[in-house]
Amino acid sequence: MPQGFLALVGGKVKQIFGIATSAGAADAGKIPALDSAGKLDMSLMPSGIGTNTQILNATEALPAGSHVQIYTNAGAAAVRLADAASGREANGYVLVAVASSAPATVYPLDGVNSAQTGLTPGATYWLGNAGATLAAPLDATDAANVNKVNQILGKAKSATELITDDYGFQIL
Repeated sequence: MPQGFLALVGGKVKQIFGIATSAGAADAGKIPALDSAGKLDMSLMPSGIGTNTQILNATEALPAGSHVQIYTNAGAAAVRLADAASGREANGYVLVAVASSAPATVYPLDGVNSAQTGLTPGATYWLGNAGATLAAPLDATDAANVNKVNQILGKAKSATELITDDYGFQIL
């Protein structure tokens, strides 16, 4: 139930409620309210505060939790699946599925990818094919791995959460 307060408006007592989201300058001076998760909506926060994300056009379908590569497409930054076999390193990840040609919210490799499945807590994971993760690094002595990306992505916090970091990558 939203909480409010009583205020004297135009000589009459009126109940005023806080706002859960902001439309910008039109909401200046209003009192904020927590959202259904008990948190302040990002629209109420000042510029520079909040999750570090980029909104980029997806040039192929991106499954939830997949690791992605930011690249130049027709002169503009775009995003596609990172892929060890194709030599495409991961620059970030998406938490929700994105259709081809749709805008994707891309999280950088320094957060928690909470859209994973089947991880072993405490285990280290590497980039696989088509944005997936592998439980072992590629073997640099295997001739079949020439020109593939060997990239550590991070450690599993739980079966569904991968704590990522930007460790860099190697082309084998």
